[in-house]
Amino acid sequence: MKSYQRGYPRPQFVREPNSWINLNGPWDFVFDDRNEGMEGEWFRSFPAARKITVPFTYETPKSGIGDPSGRGVVWYHREIPIEKHKQPGKGIVLHFEGSDYHTELWVNGNFAGAHDGAYARFSFDITHLVKDGENNITLRVEDSFDTAQPRGKQRWKDESFGCWYIQTTGIWKTLWLEYVPPAHICSVKMTPLFSEGKLKIEAEVQAGCSGPEGPLQLEAEISFTGTPITSLAVPVTKKRLEMTADLVNTGICEWGFFTWEPENPRLYDIRFRILKDGNTLDEVLSYFGMREVRIDGSNVLLNGVPLYQRLILDQGYWKESHLTPPDEEALITDIDRVLAAGYNGVRKHQKIEDERFLYWADVKGLLVWSEMAAAYEYYDRAVSNFTREWMEIVQQNYNHPSIITWVPFNESWGIQAIKTSRPQQSFTEAIYHLTRACDPYRPIITNDGWEHTVSDIITLHDYEESGEDFLARYSEYLDAILDNLIYHNQSKSAFAQGYGYRGQPVIISEFGGIAFNNAPGWGYGNKVNTGEEFIKRFGAITMAIKKIDRICGYCYTQLTDVQQEINGLMDIDRNFKVNPDILKEINQRLGSTRYRMT
Repeated sequence: MKSYQRGYPRPQFVREPNSWINLNGPWDFVFDDRNEGMEGEWFRSFPAARKITVPFTYETPKSGIGDPSGRGVVWYHREIPIEKHKQPGKGIVLHFEGSDYHTELWVNGNFAGAHDGAYARFSFDITHLVKDGENNITLRVEDSFDTAQPRGKQRWKDESFGCWYIQTTGIWKTLWLEYVPPAHICSVKMTPLFSEGKLKIEAEVQAGCSGPEGPLQLEAEISFTGTPITSLAVPVTKKRLEMTADLVNTGICEWGFFTWEPENPRLYDIRFRILKDGNTLDEVLSYFGMREVRIDGSNVLLNGVPLYQRLILDQGYWKESHLTPPDEEALITDIDRVLAAGYNGVRKHQKIEDERFLYWADVKGLLVWSEMAAAYEYYDRAVSNFTREWMEIVQQNYNHPSIITWVPFNESWGIQAIKTSRPQQSFTEAIYHLTRACDPYRPIITNDGWEHTVSDIITLHDYEESGEDFLARYSEYLDAILDNLIYHNQSKSAFAQGYGYRGQPVIISEFGGIAFNNAPGWGYGNKVNTGEEFIKRFGAITMAIKKIDRICGYCYTQLTDVQQEINGLMDIDRNFKVNPDILKEINQRLGSTRYRMT
């Protein structure tokens, strides 16, 4: 894409290279175990400190510290040169792609703002607090083992256990500074109207803080591989503006418009500009894909064609940096290896990944289920924390064509009594409808795995080892499972009480989890001793699912080993344990005659 700059933190909203500064790298760092920094006003006079390498958290070796203990409160400090004289009249915004959990910011000793959350990105306008030259930036981040926080796979005890791993505290994604003009584009929401061959554009703009800018226009120019497609403009008369671009009547594509799908992930470029008297005041480069995800009875349709989803569960952990990717190449490598093993998508499990991952998924045609990190208790504060952060995430990642499904809940985590609790059921319904209000176009899975309430797809988790038993269970008893007459997973029913099957598509969204016997750690069921044993079991359970006509996809657990969990197709260093060509042949082998395997 012509819009993309290597390393740019938000690839769908790109300004010119000299408009931003990457603030990753060495920062001063202090543990505040006694929580005395506020009283001591460390934001005015930072104490003697050690160094940390941002964006890696202190728990990780890549940070330069590597202390896995829970420390509660941490502080960061750095002097940042800001050349206001070279950017006259421009605002200055500090962007956080991710900081866990309660983040407070001071600039030159003055409080600039705070944010709660671990997985949503956020920003602070610091224009009024900075000076020309060196500026003192101080951060206080408070984290805890609070189970009302959306945690995902982060442990809430002193030691790792089960499938929960070392916690993440503080800055764990890119921190960067951006210069923005007084009249600028704040955000853009792009919705493909597939059946009409149109793109709906909703933009929010800031027309300046120091008085009216005069008559302004918002312009959008769309191109495809360098060929102009169309352009349109509207006057800036209010903060929120709408436009609709017709992509059909352009004479460029004989089929009407170019579509995005895994086999051919074609993307349009789009340039947004705010103009005054023909002069550009602000310019943002972006892109979009024209695709439609729709439920039709028991099928998931992509661009009107039944889609068989061959997904792999991806937790996005690395040995030396945990939740933070070591670099952009690591994200690309993971996507390439997913595709090399014959999968067409990932279920990004309990994590909102670096947005550069979504960019490369868009470019390479990888389908993505975007899943929220779970909290682990149910009460008012947990509900508020979850709702606020989830809605931020849906809005922030809405434009990525690779995201085809939203997954707010998994395995009743944080809603443990959902089977019978009407308040917890109502919570999942509320999240479903709030998500649908923001995005009426993607399927939503509420409570992946079991005990569904309202859900567009019914997903089942089953770690059966025997392919023969797997095939028999779902060939003979799928109706009974969907009618809540028998359990598919120990004591777990497909639906919560008061809910039932309405003909939705069915996907086995967790299975497998096979581990080798040559390493400490755990997998699901019995470990295997050889690659031949692995392939035999992997092939049998995968083909069992594919032979069942009423099941329209699967998600294998999992892509890589993660700390004590060693059931990945690759180890934590991203080495395949078996030949990926064999995995690819099994994944793409024809099963049900209902779908073509591409």
